[in-house]
Amino acid sequence: MSSGAGTPVTLEELTPRQIVAELDRHVVGQAAAKRAVAIALRNRWRRQRLPAEVAEEILPKNILMIGPTGVGKTEIARRLAKLARAPFVKVEASKFTEVGYVGRDCEAMVRDLMEMAVAMVREERRVAVRPKAAARAEERLLALLLPPTPAPGAVTTSAPVAEEPSATREKLRERLRSGSLDDRPVEIEVDDRSGPSLEMIGPQGIEEVGINLKEMIPGFFGRKSRIRVTVAEARELLEQEEADALIDRQQVARDARHRVEQAGIIFLDEIDKIAGRERGHGPDVSREGVQRDLLPIVEGTTVATKHGPVRTDHILFIAAGAFHIAKPSDLIPELQGRFPIRVELEALGEAEFLRILVEPEASLTRQYTALLSTEGVTLRFTDGAIAALARLAVEVNAATENIGARRLATLLERLLEEVSFAAPDMAGVELEIDEGYVSRALAGIAENQDLSRYVL
Repeated sequence: MSSGAGTPVTLEELTPRQIVAELDRHVVGQAAAKRAVAIALRNRWRRQRLPAEVAEEILPKNILMIGPTGVGKTEIARRLAKLARAPFVKVEASKFTEVGYVGRDCEAMVRDLMEMAVAMVREERRVAVRPKAAARAEERLLALLLPPTPAPGAVTTSAPVAEEPSATREKLRERLRSGSLDDRPVEIEVDDRSGPSLEMIGPQGIEEVGINLKEMIPGFFGRKSRIRVTVAEARELLEQEEADALIDRQQVARDARHRVEQAGIIFLDEIDKIAGRERGHGPDVSREGVQRDLLPIVEGTTVATKHGPVRTDHILFIAAGAFHIAKPSDLIPELQGRFPIRVELEALGEAEFLRILVEPEASLTRQYTALLSTEGVTLRFTDGAIAALARLAVEVNAATENIGARRLATLLERLLEEVSFAAPDMAGVELEIDEGYVSRALAGIAENQDLSRYVL
């Protein structure tokens, strides 16, 4: 992988086939959706290799995922962004309102993405300057633990007087590095971050004013406060403060803006909730208005943020919805045209549930086994138990509301409720979860449809 200043890590060695293989480690099935996002990611790498005048004309092919809830739409997009180390936000289209209505305006998603990118870049910079920040924090700690003592009478610069404090300081430094002073209390001066902020109420709600008041009224901000903490806590606070002082905030904002514009991903969930034609009254009156507000952002516009203007031309938008009632064709034609790639995700059955329970690196069974191991409890799931859980998930989804793979989490939480409660008193116990255990704990609830609606 290669990277430049302000440029996200590219994926030179990952072909679309390899990207799909990476996604397979975390998400079961949905090959068509994985192929679509893998091609979109690879196209970004291809575009970065073109001359600037050609690259500017190549816009991302936005993706519309169609499928019921709980089949992996969000997880595919989230894992893709993590793989690409790209700024990523998930927003729900139903939370936005047309300009003129109370609620969030559509441009807020770009501002959220920018904040995410700034946090990512700032953390990367902190890692880069950590050694230097640690050294500076150590010197500040030493000055607190061994303050200079003026010599009585006339000041002298003779060597014998200077050697003793220096030797003491080095001994103190060794103790500080060994951790033997970590519990000693010390009083430090830190920036007071609880200062006033300025906000204004606009048509779309409360927005922060993008004015640098610290520069306009320097005496009003940047106040210090003294706190008493342990040496270990002081080291952490001082390292963070020194790291922030070493970071160029303006450069962070520039790099974050470049990263958003060239590699940002916005996952627009529940887009089917804003589909449909207007009736001119009632709670759905702003649906088409939201679509029209979304349109310029997806097409490419410039959004003002407190870190500077952000262009949305090359942000990748991945929209998703169940489309049980509405259809993709119910979206306004202009917005439909901005999502040229359509992929349909398949509903999950018993075979997929069985794989979800065991195959992903962070499968639910592995999560619960790891959690209970912290209490000294060894948990083992038999193949029969896994099959029974998968079968019950299908039955409950069919009898109540189909929430896809999320049903597995509900079943497992109910299955292991007693063990989780009693685990602190079960250190050293090895517990095998077999088909009989699953039947005793869940079968009765699953068979009683009225009860399962509330419990499962």
